[in-house]
Amino acid sequence: MSIYVGNLSYDVTQEDLEQTFAEYGTVSRVHMPTDRETGRFRGFAFVEMQAEAEENAAIEALDGAEWMGRDLKVNKAKPREDRGGGGGGGRRNGGGGGGRRY
Repeated sequence: MSIYVGNLSYDVTQEDLEQTFAEYGTVSRVHMPTDRETGRFRGFAFVEMQAEAEENAAIEALDGAEWMGRDLKVNKAKPREDRGGGGGGGRRNGGGGGGRRY
């Protein structure tokens, strides 16, 4: 299982998260998603710990806590929802266009 950590400062590093969560147990992995276009950190992360009891302790201690100037949102990560097929570009039923017509 994984922990969702939201409302993070854009200055946070993977090492910052590893050190903070290591206070509650062994950190297996930290994933910090970035924006595809800009490569900029998106302000949330996922932390995996070795034992569920460790994850629960971290969630209990850190959810709502002020860290690096922000109030953290920490909870069990929800499984990713299937969003269906690839992008459609918004052209359904022959609509779209938007260019000038002469």
